[in-house]
Amino acid sequence: MRLVTIDKFVVGLALAVILAILWPEGGRTGGLLHWEYVTTYGICGVFFLYGLTLAPERMREGLTKWKAHIAVVLATFGLFPAVVLAGEALAPDLLPQAADIGFFYVAALPSTVSSAVAMVSLARGDVPVAIFNATLSSLLGVFVTPALMAWYLQSSGAPVPLLPTIMKVVLLVLLPIVVGQVARRWLGGWAKRHSRFVKLADRGIILAIVYGAFSNSMAEGVWSEHDPLVVVEIAIGAILLFVAVYGLTVLMARAQRMPRAERIAVQFCGSKKSLATGVPLAPVIFAGRGDIGLIILPIMLFHFFQLLIVSFLAARLAREKEAGSSDRKGPGAGAGAEA
Repeated sequence: MRLVTIDKFVVGLALAVILAILWPEGGRTGGLLHWEYVTTYGICGVFFLYGLTLAPERMREGLTKWKAHIAVVLATFGLFPAVVLAGEALAPDLLPQAADIGFFYVAALPSTVSSAVAMVSLARGDVPVAIFNATLSSLLGVFVTPALMAWYLQSSGAPVPLLPTIMKVVLLVLLPIVVGQVARRWLGGWAKRHSRFVKLADRGIILAIVYGAFSNSMAEGVWSEHDPLVVVEIAIGAILLFVAVYGLTVLMARAQRMPRAERIAVQFCGSKKSLATGVPLAPVIFAGRGDIGLIILPIMLFHFFQLLIVSFLAARLAREKEAGSSDRKGPGAGAGAEA
C-alpha cells in the first residue's frame, strides 16, 4: 500500500503561518523588514511569471470542445458562488465574517492550471480541454474575481472601492501578465529550460505573501478574537464545499452526455480553485484589512484538501480506464499484439 505524500508546498504554507505566529514583526506592514514591499513587488512577480510561462498555442487543440468550456466556466464562476451563498443562508452565523468572505473568495477564484492539467492527465481525461479551460479560467479571473468580490462585499455591508481595485488589478496583475507574454519572445526558451527554478520562484513569492498576510493578522490581534476551533470549522467547510461542487459538476457533465475524457476534464477543472492566483490577488482586493490572514485561510485549506481528494479520484479513474481497456482486449490480446 502506497503512503500518501504531502506536497512540499503545503508544508511551506504551514511553516509560513508558524513563522508569522512566532515572529509577526518581520512580516507586518511597516514592521522591521517593511514586508509590504515584498508583497507588492511579489504580486507583480507572480503574474509576470504566469505571463512568461503562458503558451497560447497550447490552448488551440481544445478550442472546439465548447460544451466542456461552457460547463467549466459556469461551474467555476457560477456554481461555486451559488453553493457558498446557499451554505451561508443555511448557517448564517456559523463562522466569523472574515471567514465567510474567505469562502466566497474561494468561490470567486479561477481554476488551477498546472495541477488540474496534471490530474486530468493522470485520470486519462481530455488534456487539451483541461489546458484550454485552466488557462481561460485564469485569464477570466483577473476581471471576474474582483467583480464578484465587489458585489459580495457591497451586499454584505463591507464595500470595496471598485474603481481603485480595478486599477490596482490592472497595474499589479494584468500589466505584469502582458509584460510576461511580450517577454516570452526573449525569455520563453529560458523559462522552459529552467522551469524548476521558475516554479520555485513562484512558490517562494506566494509563501512570502502568506507570511505577510498572517503577520498582519497577528499584529492586529485577529486570531486572539476567535476560538482556535474556527480553523477546524473552516477545514470541514472546505471539504464540504469541494464535495458539493464536484458532485454537481459530475451531474452537469453526465446531463450533457459528454464523452468520458471530457467529463473528467470538466469535473476536475470545474471543481478546483487556484491558490496561486488567490494569495497574490488577496492583498490587492483586501488592501488595508487586518483580518486578511483569516480571509485567505479557506483557500489555503481548500487547496490542501482538493489536492488530496483529486489525487485519489484521479488514480481511481485511471485504474478504471486501464481495467476497461484490458476487458475490451480480452484474453490473449497481448500475445497477439506481440506476435
